[in-house]
Amino acid sequence: MKTAVVLLLAAMVAYASAKECDKLTRLKIKGQWNRAYSSGEDREHFAEAVWRAIFAQAPEARNLFTRVGGDDTGSPKFHAHANRVFAGFDIAIKLLDQPDALKAQLDHLAQQHASRNIPDNYYDVFRSALLHVLPAQLGRCYDREAWIACFNLVANGIRGH
Repeated sequence: MKTAVVLLLAAMVAYASAKECDKLTRLKIKGQWNRAYSSGEDREHFAEAVWRAIFAQAPEARNLFTRVGGDDTGSPKFHAHANRVFAGFDIAIKLLDQPDALKAQLDHLAQQHASRNIPDNYYDVFRSALLHVLPAQLGRCYDREAWIACFNLVANGIRGH
């Protein structure tokens, strides 16, 4: 029974990974992102929820954020950092349907992240956290497979892969 469950989960992961971030998927993600990321205080609450999910999965990741108050996700200093991170991610999502501009943005973000030596698994943690918070914002409109495909495109660009 356990083997069957493991095989089923592996097949589901393979299926989710098989979806591409094609033109229509990119437009879908842009629309869903606009609803999820919202504006004002809702935007701040969204970002804080994602960061709390990140630190719940990888508490040791806080060590990467000591300079920006990673020990307190509710602090103004950390909110400012979270806003900067999500501003860069927001730009990347909004440029999904503009390949040349997207590449320039991802190259810029890759340059910013290169000196920080962020382990690859933290991009996976960020994706997992985002995929945990997005359904609460989007409800039944949420498309997990589309988000995985397009997030991987963005994250691979930032990682320089």
